[in-house]
This record gives sequence, C-alpha cells and structure tokens, in this order.
Amino acid sequence: MPSIGDTLREARMRRRLDIADVEAKTKIRAKYLRALENEEFGMLPGPTFVKTFLRSYAEVLGLDPHLLVEDYRARYEPRDEAELKPIGPAGMRREPRRRARPPGPWLLVGLAVAAVLGVLLVIGLVGEDDSGGGEAAQEQTTTEPRRERPRRRPQPPPPRRVALRIAPEAETYVCIDTGAGTDIRFEGILTSPQTFRGRRLRVNLGNTSVSVSANGKPVEVGSGPNPVGFAFTPRSTTPVPIGERPCA
Repeated sequence: MPSIGDTLREARMRRRLDIADVEAKTKIRAKYLRALENEEFGMLPGPTFVKTFLRSYAEVLGLDPHLLVEDYRARYEPRDEAELKPIGPAGMRREPRRRARPPGPWLLVGLAVAAVLGVLLVIGLVGEDDSGGGEAAQEQTTTEPRRERPRRRPQPPPPRRVALRIAPEAETYVCIDTGAGTDIRFEGILTSPQTFRGRRLRVNLGNTSVSVSANGKPVEVGSGPNPVGFAFTPRSTTPVPIGERPCA
C-alpha cells in the first residue's frame, strides 16, 4: 500500500499541478504542503492540523479525504495511554491507620472551666444591657434622623452577540464556526488582529501566541505550543475538547 506522501504526490502530478497551484486553491502554505508529501508531520502545528490539511489537500486532488485521515491515524497517532498503564500487583495491603489518643483529664478540666467563665461573661453583659441600655437605645431611635438609601443605578442590558477579537503575536492558524455541524466561518493563517461577530462562536487556535478578547473582556488562552479551542456566547466562555473543535 503506498504511503500518504506518495499518494498525494502522484495525484498532484497526474493533475499536472505544482505546489504553488495547490497553495492558491487550499490557502495552505507551501511548506506545509511539502511537509505532507514528505510525511514530515512534525513541521505542522499539531495532529489536528495535519488531519485538516490532509482533508483540504485530498479534496483538491479528487482523493477520498476519509481514507487518508484514517491511514494517518492508524500509522502515526499514539494509542490510548490507558491501554499502556501497567496493572499493579493484587493483594497489596494498606498500612493500618493509627488511632488517635483519647484526651487527658487535664484537657477536660480546662474545657469545663472555660465553659463556666463564658456563661458568667454572658450573664454580666445581659445584666448591663437590661439596666440602662434600653433607655439609651430609645433616645437614639427618637433623635437620630433616618437615612435615605442610595438608589441603584439601572444596569445595562446584557449583550446579545459576541464580538471576538484575535490578535496574533506570530502567524497562527485559526478556524471558526458557529456550532457543531455548522459551516466554517473562517479558516486560515492570521498575521494581524481581526474581529469576528455572531450569537455563538467556536474557535480553534493553532497555538497560544495570541491575545483573545470577547466583548472587550480578555480571555485566558494558556501557554505552550499545543492547539486550544473555546466556545463563546454573550454570557460565557467554555473550553472545547480537541475532538469537538472546528476543523478537527
């Protein structure tokens, strides 16, 4: 069975296309297209973008994108880590917990003395309040004027749409849609700030070298070279798992 890179290269040559032609049709940079044909997948931002670029490249060449993506998953994606975890030996005994020592007699005596002192203190305070505190409180209530409560300012209505601003610090792959199963609103490489608007937006970022704000409020995207994804509504920002992000 031919490799993924050979399949792409042979299909491109049959159609008499060069890398520049494919770059113009797919909007994928030429260095990423050459990396796909040479199977140098480490040059791409991550596995999610490898599969996305494979689909776009295969559609331009008239190939079945599903077969190429499944071939990539079978050859290059690691197996579930849960399958590789060793099973611990059975019958491991837990160390018995140490029982707390009962309190000594001196601790009980101290607690009893503290309780008696507390009762005497309360009785003394109540007696003082009964003797003269009532008259003083009555004079204050009759002479002190009432204070008017400040009026609350009406709050502005909550926003009905999301204004999502993405400002890349370096070239960053971005894919945006409006929900699972909807059409892609934008897919490409951002080199300058851009704003997207909608009632609901989902974004897939190739890395965290970006500044993101939703309706003027900054969004914490984390750090590191791995892709991140979020779903935005006028009132919430929610992380999106890698398998559910746009263009994934």
